[in-house]
Amino acid sequence: MIVVALLAAAGAGKLARMDGATYPTALARAATAFAAVVSLAAAVTVTLTALLT
Repeated sequence: MIVVALLAAAGAGKLARMDGATYPTALARAATAFAAVVSLAAAVTVTLTALLT
């Protein structure tokens, strides 16, 4: 899952940079995307664990 989160973060950072964002802004957007993917993965894991046990 970390690999998927890193790929999403890299894509978000690249798209932000292509849109004309500064490097700090692009890094912030990449960090936000990474955190969102990891949080979503955790939420799905908790939900599936609750349903399957």
